[in-house]
Amino acid sequence: MNADLPTPNSSSLQYPPPLRAGDRLQAIAPSGALRELESFNQGLEVWRSWGFTVDVSPGVSDQWGYLAGSDANRRQQLAQALADSTYRGILCARGGYGGTRLLEGWQWPQALAPKWLIGFSDVTSLLWSLGQQGIAGLHGPLLTTLASEPKWSQQRLKSVVMGYPLPALHGQGWGNGQVVGRLWAGNLTVATHLLGTLHQPNLSGAILAFEDVTEAPYRIDRMLTHWRMAGHLAGVKGIALGRFSRCEPPEGVPSFAVAEVLRDRLGDLGIPVVAELPFGHDGSNAALPVGAMARLDGDAGSLEILPHI
Repeated sequence: MNADLPTPNSSSLQYPPPLRAGDRLQAIAPSGALRELESFNQGLEVWRSWGFTVDVSPGVSDQWGYLAGSDANRRQQLAQALADSTYRGILCARGGYGGTRLLEGWQWPQALAPKWLIGFSDVTSLLWSLGQQGIAGLHGPLLTTLASEPKWSQQRLKSVVMGYPLPALHGQGWGNGQVVGRLWAGNLTVATHLLGTLHQPNLSGAILAFEDVTEAPYRIDRMLTHWRMAGHLAGVKGIALGRFSRCEPPEGVPSFAVAEVLRDRLGDLGIPVVAELPFGHDGSNAALPVGAMARLDGDAGSLEILPHI
């Protein structure tokens, strides 16, 4: 593929304004019930140590089964954080499950003022739906995972939201040159369950960035095979792969390793693929702006976020 491809126009997607020390942020729990209270509070302290004021939404510690409160209460947290113009960013407490439930019958507010929505894992559902509305979000550490991130990853998160350029990430390239496209980063399982819904973004010309956790290799195979058979990889320009943690096959059961499944299901697409990038669960989770323009180099094994206008 041509290494001198022009950078597509990114004017159709809005970046939230850069944050500055003193800005107010709202912490919400749109997904699973909050169990890791100590790490949650540590994450709050990291943001506060950067000079931000962080308010915790009422109901963050609610529990309804495996969810952080009822759908109505969690929707209200999100809606209130979006509507309050004094909040410049929204910090998600944890992943788990529940974000997709909020999207059933959900309509983003008209004339939505761009503000950073930050999280990963289950928050993929909200990030991709928000990106479909033309507003960039941030696939990055949750409040319950931020304090355990290495310093470089914490600094990268801070740099993104404050509008500074980011260094490229490096992994294992599978070849096929380089491409430029809009980056859709997320959890493979959550993204797969958005396919065919009203919240599936247009993936034509996209660079997909996937990670996952606790999915056996055959389930990874099943999801990627669905992407292939449904034609959703046909217009994709490149694929970046993060960490697939705790995805070992069941003990004593014949299986491929997850790395073999990824190579088998993605290696024949004829597009750049870069694996083993430092994002995902159970390790460093480099922040990736969802909807940003990016350059993926399958020969050099790099993923670069391009400056936005």
